[in-house]
Amino acid sequence: MEYAKNILETIGNTPLIKLNRLTEELPCLVLAKYETFNPGNSVKDRMALQMIEDAEADGRLKPGGIIIEGTSGNTGMGLALAAIVKGYKCIFVMADKQSKEKIDILKAVGAEVVVCPTNVEPTDPRSYYSVSRRLAEETPNAWYVNQYDNPSNCKAHFKTTGPEIWNQTDGKVTHFVVGVGTGGTISGVASYLKMKNPNVKIWGVDTYGSVFKKYHETGIFDHNEIYPYVTEGIGEDILPANVNFSLIDGFTKVTDKDAAVYTQRLAKEEGMFLGNSAGAAIKGVLQLKEHFKPDDVVVVLFHDHGSRYVGKMFNDDWMRKMGYIE
Repeated sequence: MEYAKNILETIGNTPLIKLNRLTEELPCLVLAKYETFNPGNSVKDRMALQMIEDAEADGRLKPGGIIIEGTSGNTGMGLALAAIVKGYKCIFVMADKQSKEKIDILKAVGAEVVVCPTNVEPTDPRSYYSVSRRLAEETPNAWYVNQYDNPSNCKAHFKTTGPEIWNQTDGKVTHFVVGVGTGGTISGVASYLKMKNPNVKIWGVDTYGSVFKKYHETGIFDHNEIYPYVTEGIGEDILPANVNFSLIDGFTKVTDKDAAVYTQRLAKEEGMFLGNSAGAAIKGVLQLKEHFKPDDVVVVLFHDHGSRYVGKMFNDDWMRKMGYIE
């Protein structure tokens, strides 16, 4: 009989899927690393499990412990699934710009959710960074995950996502394109792929309102780059330790409108019902057209599932209100 011993054994080994209609204008093969096939419907399941296992191994997470993390939703889902199987409680802190679906999903799997304002400085005591740290300090037997600076985040992708992409493309991958938030996915995959072939190009997709692109190009952390944006799961107003800028060949920025419109187009033209960051990622690939040659194999990673965004990018009333569609 073939079966997984628990839900955690189904994490990883996600398929590569060829894009067809949206990439017609590109000269190369474009393959999507389709991470919604993970049980929590996102790439974050991989690093959530790795971070928990590493914290168990070195004693930071003790039996019956409480897992505390600031999350835009998907890391929380991965942590919650592992916590259920392993017997931990979860408290998640989220910014109020995240979709209602993400908050409801975390509550559905038994987590406690605390919602904080988005439009405050990272150092503000009300920010989701500050609140999650404070709760971890005040709560007995708590472990603060800190996915932004936790090296187990990169490690998960070096161990699993990178090798999968290499093997699935038979070592022919030439470019890897992915939205950047905590930096774990891009840095972990990049470190593996460049170890196998230093000529593989790594491109990060950033959003307007985030500091990554300018910092990568100039080394300047420009506070003027920081302003509120709608796109979820990518971009930052901080520099996470997990973003290894030396492994990244370049960034391209995608507007909120393009990210939302291309999220809808992926569903309607490719049958790919995906999250907001996937729209940003495929638009990023199209913006990088001049970098691709006919023999190239471009892998773009799609982070999460469209069910998290039914009230936003898949709601035409919301899209009209935002000015994204006529």
